[in-house]
Amino acid sequence: MAEAETTLYARILNKYKTRSNQSQSLLEPLLVTGVPAHTALKALAATGQKTVEEAAKWLHSHCNDPSLDDPIPQEYAIYLCPTGPLNDKLMEFWRETKQQCGKNKAHEIFPHITLSEFFTCEDQKVDSLYEALRRAGDRFSICFPSVISLSLHASSSYIGFFVSDGPANIIKAFAAAFASEATTLADCQVKPSTKQLHLTLANKFYPHHQKTLEELAKSINPKQSCTWVAALYARDMRFVHYQILRALFQYKPQNIDELMLNAGDFIYVDRTQQSEACDGWVIGISHRTGCRGFLPENYTEKANESDTWVKHREYVFIPSSGQLPKNQTEPCTKSKEQTPMPRNVVKMLTLQLSTKTSSRRGLLVMRHGERVDQVFGKSWLQQCFSADGKYYRPDLNFPPTLPYCKDSIKNFEWDPPLTCCGIFQSRLIGEALLEKELKISHVYSSPALRCIQTAHHVLEGLQLGQKAKIRVEPGLFEWTKWEMNTTGPSFMTRRELAEINYSVDTTYKCNFPLSSLMPSEGYEEFVNRCSICIKQIVGSCTSEGVILIVGHGSSLDSLTRPLLGCPARGSGDFAQLVRKIPSLGMCFCEEFKEEKKWQMVNPPVNMLTHGSNDAFNWRNILQDN
Repeated sequence: MAEAETTLYARILNKYKTRSNQSQSLLEPLLVTGVPAHTALKALAATGQKTVEEAAKWLHSHCNDPSLDDPIPQEYAIYLCPTGPLNDKLMEFWRETKQQCGKNKAHEIFPHITLSEFFTCEDQKVDSLYEALRRAGDRFSICFPSVISLSLHASSSYIGFFVSDGPANIIKAFAAAFASEATTLADCQVKPSTKQLHLTLANKFYPHHQKTLEELAKSINPKQSCTWVAALYARDMRFVHYQILRALFQYKPQNIDELMLNAGDFIYVDRTQQSEACDGWVIGISHRTGCRGFLPENYTEKANESDTWVKHREYVFIPSSGQLPKNQTEPCTKSKEQTPMPRNVVKMLTLQLSTKTSSRRGLLVMRHGERVDQVFGKSWLQQCFSADGKYYRPDLNFPPTLPYCKDSIKNFEWDPPLTCCGIFQSRLIGEALLEKELKISHVYSSPALRCIQTAHHVLEGLQLGQKAKIRVEPGLFEWTKWEMNTTGPSFMTRRELAEINYSVDTTYKCNFPLSSLMPSEGYEEFVNRCSICIKQIVGSCTSEGVILIVGHGSSLDSLTRPLLGCPARGSGDFAQLVRKIPSLGMCFCEEFKEEKKWQMVNPPVNMLTHGSNDAFNWRNILQDN
C-alpha cells in the first residue's frame, strides 16, 4: 500500500475498533480491497454478517446497483420460531393447506410468534443489535418456559394458536428487555409486541375453506417437542409493499431497458407503477443485483414475502434438560472468532470486488447533448445574426460563439452545435465518469458537430483534455433518411476541428469514408452500416478499458444489437424507441471473455434529468394590462 492509503486504511479500522472481533474480521478484508467502509457495512448487513465471501459476492452482484451508495438502513424484526418436531408438523400443515385450499396470507411467512414490529438499524450499529439479543437472551435463559402452552382458536378469517398467559408474560418481558437493550446499545426504536401472542396457521382465506383448514389444524399436536429460537430477521425497507416474484427461467435481455433474470432470482414489483409496461410485461427491481427493468411476467411466479428476508442472529432457549434437539447447533448469538484472511484470499477478493471496468472491455454508447435547433427550432441561425452579419446571442442558451468554418455559415443549419446547457451537460457527465474512475481506452464520435463537441466536453470533465484523441467515424452518423438535406451531409473537417482546439485524431483512417453516406439510405443499409462499423471498432480496440462512442439517439440501439447478437428491430419499432432517448442518454455493454460474448449492464453513472425552462419576456408578463 502507498503511505496515504495505509494511513486512510488505519483510520477506518480505528473508527470501527469498538466492534466485536468477529465484525472486525469480516470488515477488514473488505476494506483492504478498497471498498468504502459504508459500502462494506451495507454488504455485511444485507447478507446477515455471515462470511466475507457472501458479502463479497453481494458487492460483486450489486456493482451496477444505482442505490449502492444510498444510506438506506435495513429493517429488522425479532420473532420467536419453533424448531424440531413441532415445526416439522407446522410445515406439513403449510404444504397441505396450500395444496387443498390454495395460498393464504399465513403462507407469506414461516411459522412464528411476533415479538416486535419492524424497526430500522443503521448498518454500523448492527453489531450492537446482536449484543442486545445476547444480553436479553442470557437474562431470560433460566426462566424461559420449557413448554409453551398453545390453544387453538378459529374464526371466519383467522385460525391459529394463542399462547397461554403464563408463558406469554415471560415472552413479552423478554421482548421488552430486547427493546430496551436495542435502544441503549444500537439507538433503535423497537416496539415490542403487547397484543395477545399467537402463532398464525391461516389468515385471510376464503370462508368456504374454513372447515377444511380447521380440520387440518386439529391434527397438529401443540404439545409436541419443540425448542424455541428468538431470531433476528432483516428486510429491505424500500420494498415492503411490493409484490415478490420468483424467476422460473433464465431470461437474457433483448433490449437495453430489460432485466437480466437467472432462475431463482427474486424480483420486487410495484403494481401501482406499471403504466409503461406492455401486456405480459412488468417493471421490476432485481433482489440479486438491485437493477431495474422490464421482464416477461410469464417467466415468473409469485413468491412469499419472507423469501427475500435475511436471518442475522438467533438465540436458542435450551430446554431445562440441558440437551439440544437433534441437528440443533449450540445456542445464541456468539460465533467463533475468525482468523485473519490469507493473502491469496484477500487478493482474490480484490479482483472480485473491483467495480472498475478496467478489468474488462466495455462499450459506452452515448447520445450527444442538447443541440441548438432542439431548443430554438430550425430557424435558430436566422435569430442570432445582426444586420451587419455579426453573430450574437439572443438567448443565454445560445453558444457563446460559433466555430470558425471556411465554408458557408449555413452549414450549421444542417449541422447544429450544442447549446450552453448541452456543453454543461456533457462536462457534468465527464465529471461523473471521473468520480467512478472509468478507464477510457478509445473515443469515437459521429462526424456531426454536436457529437464531437459532446465528446470533447466529456473528455474535459474526465480531465483527459488533449490526452485522449477523438476518432471521427462517419459510419457512426445518424440514419440519413431522417436528415432534411437532399445531398450528402457536409461536416467540418478534422483539420478545421483541430485548429479550434478540439482533440481529434487527424491520422485516424475511418471505416466508412464520408462519401459513402448517401442521402435517404434504406433502413437495411443503415443497419448494415452500423453493424459493420461497430464490429470493426471493437475488433480494432483490443486493449482493456472502455470504448466511448458519442453518436445519436439511434446509436444506442443500432450499435449495441449487433454486438449482443440480437436481430435488428423493425423500422417502425426503431423509430418509436429513438424518440424516447433523451440528450446524453447512454447504455453500457461489457465483454465476458470466458463466454465470448457481450452483455448489456447498467451504465457506470446515473442519468441526467432536468426540467424545461420556457422563454421569458418580462414586458409581456409583468407589464401585461
